[in-house]
Parts: sequence; structure tokens; C-alpha cells
Amino acid sequence: MRSKVFPSLLIGCLVLSGCSARTNPVEALQLRSQATQQQAQTAAAPTPAVAVDEQTGAITPVASPTGAHAQALAWAGRSPNQAHFDTPEMTAGMPVPNQRPLAMLAPPMPSALPQQEPATRSTGRHRVYNQRFSDAKPINFGKVKPKHHAVHGVDVSRWQGNIDWQTLRSQGANFAYIKATDGGDHLDPMFHTNWKRAKDAGLKRGAYHFFYWCRVASEQAEWFIRNVPRDPDALPPVIDVEYNGESSCRFRLSPEKAREKMQVFMDRLEQHYGKRPVIYTAPDFYKDNLRGHFLDYPFWLRSVAAHPSKVYPGRKWVFWQYSGSGLSQGVNGKIDLNVFYGSVSDWQNWVAGKKSWERVAGLR
Repeated sequence: MRSKVFPSLLIGCLVLSGCSARTNPVEALQLRSQATQQQAQTAAAPTPAVAVDEQTGAITPVASPTGAHAQALAWAGRSPNQAHFDTPEMTAGMPVPNQRPLAMLAPPMPSALPQQEPATRSTGRHRVYNQRFSDAKPINFGKVKPKHHAVHGVDVSRWQGNIDWQTLRSQGANFAYIKATDGGDHLDPMFHTNWKRAKDAGLKRGAYHFFYWCRVASEQAEWFIRNVPRDPDALPPVIDVEYNGESSCRFRLSPEKAREKMQVFMDRLEQHYGKRPVIYTAPDFYKDNLRGHFLDYPFWLRSVAAHPSKVYPGRKWVFWQYSGSGLSQGVNGKIDLNVFYGSVSDWQNWVAGKKSWERVAGLR
């Protein structure tokens, strides 16, 4: 049997694997197995979702065989590799990335979940400092000026660099909203540093998310939750909705679809953090999409040239961003300045959970 089997293996080797006289049957069978595995891997290779220009970095979506409709983006599911909202002009002042996140070009790497904060709310009163900010471009807001409001604060992102939070606090920053995330895969590189240092300095702080209109709302909510700790002492999370002139999104949602996507995102955050999210917006986006809607949500309004009552008639608000050109010790360069609507007592009660935002804003 042995003398007959060996020639048969040798012949099979020569025919199937094209082996030379120097290749023994075992090596031939190994080569054949490797070739079969390579063919299987090649056949199973996925078709890329985008075409990337290696010279310019430009991204061109590959036509989808299913022809998925853009309006489906309000629901959960896979999203196109796009960002923002295509609009004629940028009017709001929240800093946005000036280049596409690298994570859009490759599957995101798994990262550790953020460390959760203590599960109990602080019972101490929050000390309020008088503001000592200045403004590179001061505005006359008329009879009711920002200085007439008792509680001032800031919003920050990576663009403020390394902040001296203790000094900024002493200048009147009683609260800070800190940039956390964009879309579904971008984390502000200074977020965790600012998040910790702001609290260590005694500020009340919250996190905000810059919403991408060409990204699935549920994915954005999960990305925010993945990166922002759940802290009972934190201010409510913020969804930043505005137009962005640098958008790569090539279609424009209807107001109804824009509000639908917002609702999906806000519902998920409220479920996770136990606090109703605050809506940050700017005049043009508000006029086109939000006027008369979300009456049961707190608003943070950007209005740097006139009092909010003139720019957003009839809209109650909790925060007013009155300057994008603020100056303060503790920060190099300009910083956004904000005020809280109510009195010091309102502030103390609101951050302690003893007073609803509706009562602060005069809705109850």
C-alpha cells in the first residue's frame, strides 16, 4: 500500500499545486491549503463604503446598492460618512472641527467607558462670584444688560488651550459648559482635562455635543454617553444645533426631520442622565427650525448683538450667550461669556435640584 500511495500523492501534487521536483507531498498540500484560504479571504473582503483620495484626503461615498433614502437618518442604523448640515453661512459661535475626524476613515478603536462620578448629589451651597470679565467687542444691549444678571459663566473647548481654572473661577466663572463630542466619533481632546479641572476649581460644569445632521441621532447619543460621565452634580447635557458653513452634508433636512433627529438624541440623553437636555442654538437656525417648538425644553440662546427678547421673541431661556469675544484672566485669547436667567437664589435652588428650569424661566 505504501509504495502505491506515494506516487499517487506525488502526481496529485504536481497536477494540483504545480510543485517542482524539489517539493515533497506534505509541502505541496500545505501550499494548496494556503492558496485556498487566500482565495476565500479575497472573496469575503468587504466593499469599501467610501473612496478616499490619498493626495487630498477627499472622501467620495460609493453608491449604495440599496439606495437608502437620506430622510431615514433620523432613525437608528448605519450612517453615511458625512458630517454637519449644508448651509449658506455660519452664524453661531460654538467652535467646530476644521478638519474631518480621522475616525471617519477607519473603524473606531474601542475605548474605555468614562469613569462614573459619585451617585449622590452634593448638598453644599454653590458659592457665586461677581463677574470681572471684559469684552474685546462690547455691545450696548439696552436697558437689560448681561451685568444685570447675577450668575455668569463660560463655555470652552480645545481652542481655549490650557485653562487656569482657579483664576477663571475667581474672575466670575460660576459655571462652564465644556465641549465634549461632535457627531458619532469625535471627542474634544481637552474634554476630560477640562471636565476634571473645572470641578476641582469649584465651577458647576456640564458637557455639550455638536450635532451632525448627516449622522444617525442614536449613534451620536451613544457616543456622547460613552465619553461623558454621569455626575448628579453636573449641569444638564446640551445639544448644540446650528448651521455650519463648512458642512460636507449635501442635502438639507426639512424642519420636521431636523426636530425628529433632535428628539431621538435628547430622549436618549434624558433617559441616561436623568436630566432634560438644554438646547443651544443661534438666530438663523432657530428661526428656520425651532420657533414655536420644544416649549418644554430649556434653551440656551446665542445673541451677541441684541437682547434675546428681540432676537427670539416669546422664547423663555435659561442661559444667554452674550459674547464670543470675552476676555478674562486665566485664559489666553477670547472666550464665550454667558449668564443664567435667574437670581443667585434661583441658581442655588436649580443646581441643587430644588427648583425646575420652568420656574426659573417664569413658565410656572
